[in-house]
Amino acid sequence: MGLFDGVKDAFGSSGMGDLDAQRETPIDRWMGWNTKKEAEQGSVSKAPSDFIDSMDEKNYISVNLPKPMGIVFEENDSEFGGIFVLEINEGSNAETEGTVRPGDQLVAVGTKKVSGLAFEDALGAIIESSEEKTKLVFFRGPSKFLYGPAGASAEWLDEFVGAAKVESTA
Repeated sequence: MGLFDGVKDAFGSSGMGDLDAQRETPIDRWMGWNTKKEAEQGSVSKAPSDFIDSMDEKNYISVNLPKPMGIVFEENDSEFGGIFVLEINEGSNAETEGTVRPGDQLVAVGTKKVSGLAFEDALGAIIESSEEKTKLVFFRGPSKFLYGPAGASAEWLDEFVGAAKVESTA
């Protein structure tokens, strides 16, 4: 028996056998020496098929609307906070303008960020606006993508709202 005859048996015929899950390291995964076969690994890190990136400026809209706007707001679930558009009143300024849709998440009123605020505070920012037309910035997507684990960071939203990077449509 030779010096290296036992190596083939220890590591399999290819020279590298399956790793024990407790021994697997990042280098093992990088080199392709995973404990799980590719078919077993599945789709661990895939984004949901309906994912909307809240850190992509294309997913935000902005409108300038006179009061009364005709938008009915509703509060998100308590885990997220913030408010969203429940419905648009028929014949209202918002319906005539045509940009705002039910489900849009209110992010800012003018230059004030209102995302994540309680219903009264977010709506209060609209009521307190003294402009002829009030600028509203909305995220076009569900609250789970704005406020959830994959949502925009507070720093990104602050910079986005402060820089007024969304073009107004009206």
